[in-house]
Amino acid sequence: MVLLAYFSLLILLLLSSSNYATDEYFITDTNYVPHNVTKSDVDLVEFPLNLEYMEAEFFLWGSLGYGLDKFAPELADGGPSPIGARIAKLSPLIRDVIAQFGFQEVGHVWAIKATITGFPRPLLNLSRESFATVMNDAFGHPLEPPFDPYANDINYLLASYVIPYVGFTGYVGANPNLQSSTAKRLIAGLLGVESGQDAVLRTLLYERGRENVEPYGITVTEFTNRISELRNNLGRHGIKDEGLKVKREVGAEGSIRGNILAGDKYSLAYDRTPEEILRIVYGSGQENKPGGFYPNGAEGRIAKSYLGAGGELIKKL
Repeated sequence: MVLLAYFSLLILLLLSSSNYATDEYFITDTNYVPHNVTKSDVDLVEFPLNLEYMEAEFFLWGSLGYGLDKFAPELADGGPSPIGARIAKLSPLIRDVIAQFGFQEVGHVWAIKATITGFPRPLLNLSRESFATVMNDAFGHPLEPPFDPYANDINYLLASYVIPYVGFTGYVGANPNLQSSTAKRLIAGLLGVESGQDAVLRTLLYERGRENVEPYGITVTEFTNRISELRNNLGRHGIKDEGLKVKREVGAEGSIRGNILAGDKYSLAYDRTPEEILRIVYGSGQENKPGGFYPNGAEGRIAKSYLGAGGELIKKL
């Protein structure tokens, strides 16, 4: 019922937009056809392509054992292959869910690159070591043995918990700054599916919340709480992330600890700026210090605007 109400609300929000269906934007059988996309809109649509590439590769590799280089090499556009991506040891149900996510992300990359020029796939570090570093940072000490995102269902779901929500909050943050109906329609469509993926992942983890993540003896819920706390700290802009259990006064209407969907005091989705997102995905807490999942930094004008020869901030949009 919670998910049904959530998706119903998303549909109403999309339909209520005054620019949802205009002659500035239409869909053919194969691609989006843009008209009158402003320069600022191009930048805001281009930036999340970094995250869509990452999600496409992680979900395709995790479920199928291959990524864009095999499934849609034209989308990779000559960009370097991801580091350390591999097939995960998943049950049939979770493999099916993740494969669906992977193909959805391919569609997202197509949609963005059919609307704007975009850029080739950036270098992505999807190795076990990269995710292990995230988990070590979340707990403040090295986990032994190192966390392996590809080891089993729970580990992979927790690794997946790290990803779509960040992009989802970015779309929420971009939405009020968009000018053209083309960009608004595209971002609304991307937001709807990304938020759905996040809801599915949180539901699957919520069901397993009291289970221990082996061999650490730490519950699934505690892992989500620590990951969310880490993202808040890296983003450096207050609470915009919540795990699966919160204090009662923080829960919906201050009445419940269960937190299957994250939201503010009015249960509205949190938003993030590109700067906050870069701080998180770089793992450095700084938008001008690449690392983490993007060893060479993210692509696009917004991300590049923070990087000079020495990594210093050179301009801000």
